[in-house]
Amino acid sequence: MKTSPLFPSIVFLALGASFASAADWPNWRGPTHDGISTETGWKLGPEPKTLWEAEVGLGFASFVVAGDRVLTSGHADGKDTVWCLEAATGKVLWKHEYPADLGDKFYEGGTSNTPTLDGDEAYHLSRWGDLFCFAAASGKVLWSKNVQKETEASLPDWGFAGAPLVQGDLLILNVGKAGLAVEKATGKIAWKSESDSAGYSTPYPLTRDGKKLVVIGSSDAYTAVQVADGTPVWSYRWATRYGVNATDPILSGETLFISTGYNKGCTLLKLTSSQPEKIWESKVLKNQFNSSVLVGDHLYGIDGDQNSRCSLKCVKLADGKVAWEEKSIGFGSLMAADGRLIILTEKGELVISGITPEKFDEQSRAQVLSGRCWSAPVLANGRLFVRNAPGKVLCLEAK
Repeated sequence: MKTSPLFPSIVFLALGASFASAADWPNWRGPTHDGISTETGWKLGPEPKTLWEAEVGLGFASFVVAGDRVLTSGHADGKDTVWCLEAATGKVLWKHEYPADLGDKFYEGGTSNTPTLDGDEAYHLSRWGDLFCFAAASGKVLWSKNVQKETEASLPDWGFAGAPLVQGDLLILNVGKAGLAVEKATGKIAWKSESDSAGYSTPYPLTRDGKKLVVIGSSDAYTAVQVADGTPVWSYRWATRYGVNATDPILSGETLFISTGYNKGCTLLKLTSSQPEKIWESKVLKNQFNSSVLVGDHLYGIDGDQNSRCSLKCVKLADGKVAWEEKSIGFGSLMAADGRLIILTEKGELVISGITPEKFDEQSRAQVLSGRCWSAPVLANGRLFVRNAPGKVLCLEAK
């Protein structure tokens, strides 16, 4: 997948509300696809208040939020479920269940994919290729299909994991070697790529020379294709162990940052009129499946795989030099908002820190969940949503 402190003066409260801003989080990594929220004035102290709890089933999906709705997914009793909860109370507004394999290969299994909200519709792609379009208000299935069976695309070892990306009238999916597009109104296939080697990242949008592109992470490359027809524009080879390219690129001006775990490392590419050119490559920041954020001139992200010694690092984008490292964080995920990092560690600690290349600036730390926590936290409209693998969801007050 934020207001001022309370004071007795009603006048001051009114003024505080006028300066605070709220922001929906309708798609994976947020509306700007970079893990950074525009929300301001939020606050989470050392003892954050829990507004509500919910159980959604086993999985690692994050959250999307729009208005009074928050969506996620989970697995239980041989079924995957897409949940739509009331953001303020956790009340179930609707849910949709469908038969699905647990998929517990080398880990617990369960759902991986975060849904996508787009106006009156919601979209969901399962690990096994089941694609749904829902009416966001009611959960009515407007259309559904299995894109893996229809296209005969190879199924990645851990299933499809990227969230659907809305681009105009199309829905772009990381299915096949360089993506798949369907008409979002009907599900009809608009274009497809070769059937093999899908990766696990979410399609990442960018515009170059007036053309709308998406960057797709396959098992051995990151490839840019035209949104309109899927024509490849460039492909940068990035081969990894187990074919896992799971994190999303980060665009900064004329450069594109890519990072992968499994001891692969990261690179900064210069985007040209043809093939990207490597500026630098290093093992300094290895994002396994939770992407970094770029704030100012520095990257902030988790270096290392979940079964290794991991740390939070601050790395200068221009040259890959480490500004600082914080080993107490270990493995986890993060987002940024209003000059601060919101970090959820694998062990369920919620850590808030200032964003500065000078040092790790911890402001608070609280144990909010137990169990394995790999899903990215989401801050939206004064609430923070977090979950663990077994499916416990917490909504924490952030205003």
